[in-house]
Order: sequence, then structure tokens, then C-alpha cells
Amino acid sequence: MVFGDSADFKLQVIIIGSRGVGKTSLMERFTDDTFCEACKSTVGVDFKIKTVELRGKKIRLQIWDTAGQERFNSITSAYYRSAKGIILVYDITKKETFDDLPKWMKMIDKYASEDAELLLVGNKLDCETDREITRQQGEKFAQQITGMRFCEASAKDNFNVDEIFLKLVDDILKKMPLDILRNELSNSILSLQPEPEIPPELPPPRPHVRCC
Repeated sequence: MVFGDSADFKLQVIIIGSRGVGKTSLMERFTDDTFCEACKSTVGVDFKIKTVELRGKKIRLQIWDTAGQERFNSITSAYYRSAKGIILVYDITKKETFDDLPKWMKMIDKYASEDAELLLVGNKLDCETDREITRQQGEKFAQQITGMRFCEASAKDNFNVDEIFLKLVDDILKKMPLDILRNELSNSILSLQPEPEIPPELPPPRPHVRCC
């Protein structure tokens, strides 16, 4: 990992999913290597910064942690459009969080960029004995969505957490034109900008959807 203020460019990643699935825990494990047993529910949107190095570039990641409650949807939806990567999380021990996935996909289809990389994560693998959703069910859901990757993880045990974020960033970089990767990005839309203090204006609906 690379620390410090200098970076070649930034990428924004958003973490979405139902309340209590471990979105904040995944973010804090990756950025701070910490885990809180009794995290408070996120109100609106929170974010953390981490700089990583991949493909010879220093990338400043803005990781947005969104509230899972529906009453915050009007706030969190404004962050979808600028996200280059979207991590959709469910709890393998709570079937209702898996059943909510189509609802979250509708949010993605309505607000997110069409070229955003998608990753489905079944969290709380440390609670294997309480599992309600099989790995095969998670894989099957992801296979129905064009370009969506799938993995299971544990924020508590720090299993697959770094892999989630780094693989997502690598997938984003793979889609970038070679000339962007080779040259300085000071004039690129991906270049460093001041950290946002308020959400961007609500984007228009996406013209196409990924799934039915």
C-alpha cells in the first residue's frame, strides 16, 4: 500500500446494501484495519480515503459508505453517478438482505454510470454456522448481471477484504484507455479534485438496465 498525499488520480467507490450487512465494517477494515463489533448505523453517507498502487499508478480511493435504510435513498442516490466501482453487500446469515438485492440493482440501474464495475459481496463469512444463503445462491445472482463479480468475505476476520477493493480497482483500470494510463492525468476527468463536501446534483436515470 502507498501512503501520503501524492497520487496520479482518484477513483470513487460506493458501498451499498441493506442495513446491518457490514458495509461500514468492510470499509474500515480496508482503510484503517479496524473492526467494531457494535457499529452504529451510518446516517446518510460517510467516506474514507486510501491510496493504493496498482499497474504502476498511485490511486487515491474515495470509498463512500451509504446508509442502508430506505429513508436515506434520496441522499445516497446522488453518489451513484460519480462512482467508478459499486460494491453491493448482503449478509450471508440474513436471507432478507439477499432478497433485497433486486431493489439495490434497481437503484444501480436508475442512478449509476453504465460503465461502473460491479462486485457482489456476501459478508460475515465468520458466521458460517448461521449461514442462510449458500455461496451458490450468491454466484447465481451475480451471473445474472452482466459484468458483476462475486465473492464472500469477513470484515471481522479480515478475510478477502483487501482483495475485494483491489480487484475492483484493477477491473476499473483494465477498462481505461492505454493512453490515459500512460500519461499524466492532470487534465483528465479522473484527475484529483477537492474532496466533495456535498453530493453532486441528482443524475438523470440511466437509459439502459443491466437486468430485468
